Amino acid sequence: MATKTITAKQQMHAAQSFAFFSSVSVILLPTIFPMFLWIAASIFVYASLACHPNAKICDYVKYSGYRFYGVVGGLVALLNFSSQLSKLAGGTLNLILIVWIVSILIVVPFGVRDILRAKREPWQDMQVETD
Repeated sequence: MATKTITAKQQMHAAQSFAFFSSVSVILLPTIFPMFLWIAASIFVYASLACHPNAKICDYVKYSGYRFYGVVGGLVALLNFSSQLSKLAGGTLNLILIVWIVSILIVVPFGVRDILRAKREPWQDMQVETD
């Protein structure tokens, strides 16, 4: 069996990737396209990193996924009642701003925290056996 080296830098970037792209897509939420694109791509990123040989990377991705998919699920539920909620919020624009700000407050600060924490983590190269 051959072995492959996963460098410390690759592991750090893997741990940071989901939080970074989730934060960017939520910041750009009013433009909608990056959010839809990231929802589709995030499924593949999450699936590939959730089974990473380094358990620390799995933890970073798992908690970033909880936050992002929780916001996306909340958005889906909110869109079903948007006509009623826009009346409560004082108009559609106010509802959009409230949803955007709440989404940013849930995903971005914790995403930035995870990115910085992953940067300070003592990553080490690891050997993985491959077929």
